[in-house]
Amino acid sequence: MHGRASIQSKRELYSRDLARRHTPPHNPQMPARSLNVPPLPSIIPARGNVGTRTLARAAMRLFGWRFEGTLPALPKFVLIVAPHTSNWDFVIGIMVMFALGIRGTFLGKHTLFWWPLGIVMRWLGGLPVIRSSSQNQVEQTIHHLRSRARVVLALSPEGTRTKLPAWRTGFYYLAKGAGVPNVPVALDFLAKTIRILPPFTPTDDIAADLASLQANFTAEMAYHSEQY
Repeated sequence: MHGRASIQSKRELYSRDLARRHTPPHNPQMPARSLNVPPLPSIIPARGNVGTRTLARAAMRLFGWRFEGTLPALPKFVLIVAPHTSNWDFVIGIMVMFALGIRGTFLGKHTLFWWPLGIVMRWLGGLPVIRSSSQNQVEQTIHHLRSRARVVLALSPEGTRTKLPAWRTGFYYLAKGAGVPNVPVALDFLAKTIRILPPFTPTDDIAADLASLQANFTAEMAYHSEQY
């Protein structure tokens, strides 16, 4: 009898040990990051609907992105988006535009607006410009900003994905010429955060202004940090 009890006891110990080994460790799921979508002021031009905003926000959650900061309640401003080192910047930018529900405008070389691609480019907010000279491009854009009651222009201060020794200054002169502020927006791929910073009104000291604006961005934020 004693022998049978001993065997039964060993079987129970073995069964408990086997169950312990096959029980997955307790690993509570971390809470999802808040998307933190800033409200869109009514004075800013809007686009899309509940469906497009929902889809874009779902995509941002899927890829782990979030917002930080708020949009200014202004009818006109120039978004300067940086760092710009990859084609993914454009993809993220379009996703952000629909997630916010903002009707943004961006500059594109006029040769990109051929049919039928031009239909899509214009629908997304593309503005064709003839790049015969940088001065001509700035004048075209200033006219576009001045001739509309409400407009949000988004552009890259670098103007290219390749590494440059310094930012191009077209964005500065067109904001100053049109009398609108710049709103810096950082694409932080390291933190997966769209960082919207306070509006900046250009002064007559371009060197100091550029230094102040560039301080909002670092190479570590870029998709390709070596290119910034």
